[in-house]
Parts: sequence; structure tokens; C-alpha cells
Amino acid sequence: MPFAHAAAFQIAYGTSHLALAVKAALQKGETLFVTGAAGGVGLTAVEIGRLMGARVIAQVRGPQKAAIARAAGADVVIEADHQDLKTALRDLGGVDVVYDTVGGPGFDAALRATHPGGRMLAIGFASGEVPKVALNQLLVRNVSVIGLWWGGYLSFAPEVLTGSLATLLDWYAQGRLHPHVSAALPFDRLPDGLQMIRDRRATGKLVLVADPSQQQ
Repeated sequence: MPFAHAAAFQIAYGTSHLALAVKAALQKGETLFVTGAAGGVGLTAVEIGRLMGARVIAQVRGPQKAAIARAAGADVVIEADHQDLKTALRDLGGVDVVYDTVGGPGFDAALRATHPGGRMLAIGFASGEVPKVALNQLLVRNVSVIGLWWGGYLSFAPEVLTGSLATLLDWYAQGRLHPHVSAALPFDRLPDGLQMIRDRRATGKLVLVADPSQQQ
């Protein structure tokens, strides 16, 4: 595994695999909706969801990111600024599992397009807005909201992480996972990397290289 792939691999793929395989128990043939699907974690959810046999709907911003999501395995792409996300998802047949890295009002829209028995995964709040969940919606529609912090498992169930990582490394060795590193920057360009993230120009992972001799 090249150093850039190794730097981008563990937490991003680990988060998505733990969320989809363990927490949400995603099943073959189910529909998975991923927000922020061209980002560092969202893109791995698209890839793993497809590997697990799900139909994947990806939400991204712009045609370049749409192409990257499709290359990772997305079957359908929805624009991030879609005016009626709930209707768009319902028109696509609804969803079984939502992998939400963005938060904000899109969480509620996705919730209302989720099938009874569906699972909502709260992964992050890139929008800066933590959604408020209508508990009556969960009750009457039998929907679960599941939080996940990958690093938290180190303190109470590290064996879950090591088992998940063993699966992921095996998939990588088989050529079934393809980490997307949009840029590998020398360490002194850290500010440039942060600005790329702020400007939404980054896709997949950005990697900082402390020793240029280790880029390969």
C-alpha cells in the first residue's frame, strides 16, 4: 500500500465499514443514500455500499464530483442544492439507509423519504448545523437514528475495529477498494490544503507528506 493510500485509509474506510456493516447492517439489494458523497468519508461509503450489494444514491455538488461518485459506484447522483430532496428520493423509490455527513435540513428531508424500518446514520455535520430529530417520525415509521464515532470504539470495543480493518485490508489486497487521494501536499502547504477544503475543491482525501521520499 503506498504511503498516500495508507494515510487516507484507516479512519475514512473504517468509519464507513463500521457504520454500514455493523451499525446499520446494510443488506444486499437495499438502497443507500450518502450525503457529501465526494468527500473523504462519504466517498468511501459509496464504494463500500456498492461492494456490499446496495443500490447507492450519492448527493454531491457539481459535475466533477458527480463523476467521481459514479466512478466509486454510485448508481444515481443528486445535486447538493436540490430544492426538494424528499420528493427526489421518494421518486427514486425511497431509501433504506442514510449515511449523513452533512447534517442540516437535508437530514429531515432524507428521514421523511426513508422506508419504515430504515436506519439513519449520523456521521458528521459538515454544514455546521446539527439537525433536530422529530421523535414522532421515528416512532410511527419505525426508523432508527444511529450515531457513530469511529475512534470511540478504541475505548470500549477495540476488537470491533481490528476485525473491521482486517476485512478492509483484505478487500484492498484483492483490488476491491481504491482510495481517492485528490492531492498529496508537502507539509509546509498545510494552509493550502485547508483552503482547498474550505473552498470545496477537495475530493476524497488530502494527504500531507512530511518526507517527500515517502510519497510512493
